[in-house]
Amino acid sequence: MIILSTKFRRGSDKLYLAGIDIGTTGCKCSVYDDEGNFFMEEYEEYRIHITKEEHTIDAEVVWEGIKSVIKKITRQIQSIEAICVTSFGEASVLLDKDGTVLDKSYLFTDPNGQEECDEITATVGRDYIYENTGIAPGKMYSVCKWCWQKRHKPEIWKKVKYICLFEDYIVYKLTGVRQIDYSLATRTMAFDIYSLEWDTKILDAAEIDVSMLSKVVPIGAKAGNMSLQITEELGFMNRPVIVSGCHDQIAAAIGSGVFNERHGVDGTGTVECITVAFSKGQKIDKMLLQKSGFAIVPYMKDLFVTYAFSYTGGALLKWYRDKVSPMEAKEAYENGQNPYEVYNRGVSDGEPSELLILPYFAGAGTPYMDNSAKGIIAGLTMDTSKEKIYQGIMEGCSYEMKLNLDYLQKAGIAVEKLFATGGGANSKEWLHIKADIYDKEIISLGAAESGTVACILLAGVACGRFRNLEEASKVFITYRDTYFPRKGVKEKYKKLFDQYRMIYPRLYEK
Repeated sequence: MIILSTKFRRGSDKLYLAGIDIGTTGCKCSVYDDEGNFFMEEYEEYRIHITKEEHTIDAEVVWEGIKSVIKKITRQIQSIEAICVTSFGEASVLLDKDGTVLDKSYLFTDPNGQEECDEITATVGRDYIYENTGIAPGKMYSVCKWCWQKRHKPEIWKKVKYICLFEDYIVYKLTGVRQIDYSLATRTMAFDIYSLEWDTKILDAAEIDVSMLSKVVPIGAKAGNMSLQITEELGFMNRPVIVSGCHDQIAAAIGSGVFNERHGVDGTGTVECITVAFSKGQKIDKMLLQKSGFAIVPYMKDLFVTYAFSYTGGALLKWYRDKVSPMEAKEAYENGQNPYEVYNRGVSDGEPSELLILPYFAGAGTPYMDNSAKGIIAGLTMDTSKEKIYQGIMEGCSYEMKLNLDYLQKAGIAVEKLFATGGGANSKEWLHIKADIYDKEIISLGAAESGTVACILLAGVACGRFRNLEEASKVFITYRDTYFPRKGVKEKYKKLFDQYRMIYPRLYEK
């Protein structure tokens, strides 16, 4: 095969950019041209392994899945300028000196590592960990799993030469270069978010040699061109530039156009997550953020981001569809309709449901971080209809995120503008409710795949097609409608929110 040098093409030839999104249950490769047009996408599913004792994923299976989706792409197009890689966090890949995978990768949900987390915390201090890494200690983070593997699998551990997370593992497989971006490195609980280097005090406490870890680089850093061997194996006619992307939650912010402080993205899928950018020099109440479970993550330029999240969002609407209104859903499907669009017609325009629904059907995320919390539907009467319950779910999820925004405001992190994405952003009824309850301007991107768009933006900037992310965003990000708080409606919701925010403390706090 002839391998052409990487260069820009003009005229009738298009320049193509790609993104690889590595998830826990599958991987996706998406391709766009440099004028913002979607070209194609391929997805490969793989299994995670869940038992009472461990939650794992096979790194070699993930690599084979990624090769499979790329090969499907190259059957249609053999020349791609740049490919950016993003991935889920925490899970690590242990490699020997030859780059061979030595063990299963332990997911963030894996039950192991609590003892090791406690030992690290006892050695360096809980406050030190949050102050320097931006996250509160927890067994979910990579360094705790490394210590657990070292203790319980010594025969494997003595062969370990390199430790990667999934982004840097795939970049390494594509290029031979080991580098990890700042945002993903943060998910190890061993990365200093201020010096932007590995935290040797934490690594020393864990007895992990820093030489095992990948070089840390900014979001969107080039790793180099795809290796000649992999280029030929995957069917390319050129050697694409490979780019280190970011943690998947960060990608949602980039792909929504969050490039300034006080801006954020409200992503409503199965879970709901608001990611907010703020200045690195900004005075914030770190103790309040730590107590409430808000992480601090290096972003871009002089910005950090933090996450506010609820374990439910779209998941509660699915619960309503399956448990409360399955017959209507069945009828909608039979008529070729989306049941949620049917449900949305029953949402009152500008009139609250008067229900107070705590969306803790899977526990509480930030700011309470209480896995034992339970969902509540308060305010039911004999006149309450199913439609009101559906609307109340939208309101309850929005009250919960308003609570989070208030906590962030109290900690010194204000939000002036929110971009809405994910499946929930398809509902104008829900976006009106959010704007009224948050008392903020909300700009809809619809159900745009913001993480995928982020990959394309980062790839385009890394290969030089665009000068910066702002320029690239004008080509690839499409904003839809803007929703403003409605006078007369937001005041009604404020009265209800004042009642809502008192329910959890009265039920659960001693």
